[in-house]
Amino acid sequence: MLQRPPRVIAIHDLSGFGRCSLSVILPVLSAMKVQACPVVTGVLSTHTGGLGEVALRDLTDFMEPALEHYKRLELEFECIYSGWMSSAEQIEACLDYLAAWPKALAVVDPVMGDHGKPYKTYTPEMCSRMAKLAAAADLITPNLTEAAILLGEPCPTAPLRQFEAKGMLARLSEQGPRLVTITGVEMADGTVANLGYDRERGDYWRVDCRYVPASYPGTGDIFASVLVGGLLGGDSLPMAIERATRFLEVAVRTTFSYGSDTRYGVMLESCLSFLTADQVLDRYRLL
Repeated sequence: MLQRPPRVIAIHDLSGFGRCSLSVILPVLSAMKVQACPVVTGVLSTHTGGLGEVALRDLTDFMEPALEHYKRLELEFECIYSGWMSSAEQIEACLDYLAAWPKALAVVDPVMGDHGKPYKTYTPEMCSRMAKLAAAADLITPNLTEAAILLGEPCPTAPLRQFEAKGMLARLSEQGPRLVTITGVEMADGTVANLGYDRERGDYWRVDCRYVPASYPGTGDIFASVLVGGLLGGDSLPMAIERATRFLEVAVRTTFSYGSDTRYGVMLESCLSFLTADQVLDRYRLL
């Protein structure tokens, strides 16, 4: 048993305004009694979702020296958790981090696109490199667009039937990761659900979401971070998916009730106490 909080190397960018990436990852993990150790891939004045021209400082040249320092210190980490990358070189550096701590839980949030298309910065080469990184992970957390990119398939335009959703999860796991989630999936039964697959158990899971007619940046970062915190705290995969889903529901519905500008992200500060409260997790079900 650890005599300290679990440690996570969080390899992500830092946006100063807009509540995404490390600005939400760090408080979420800390609230869940996990020590988050950021390796910053780049610093942005804001996120890139509609707030004008962004000031950006790329920190690719920071990643390898930080890794070598941690190795000299002989630090132990229970999880390596990566997100948005600005270049193929950063993706290769992430692979070096995974190799340095092979026993750590390797979590890759393959941030590449949304709404059926990749982000402008993600070239076919970048998507190919991200697929290589995802294949080396224990757990990946794509949205539906990113799942399709990883599979080299067109993004589905119609709601998924159960067998289609299970097929996507299984094909993603066949690429390498033993645990797979896909977030925000519109299902043929009229619900929106977060889905999961545990290859070792052979079980498929779903947690239905309560719909809100608004979209906020950073929700994928929050989902993956709560998932990481839950798994490190002893949750099973379906429990961790439900914990992340319910926290996002609280954060999104709170923010929506105030009519806040969606570009500013969810009101995380008002909701962190939810992560420290005792919860009964019983809404997950088999897919």
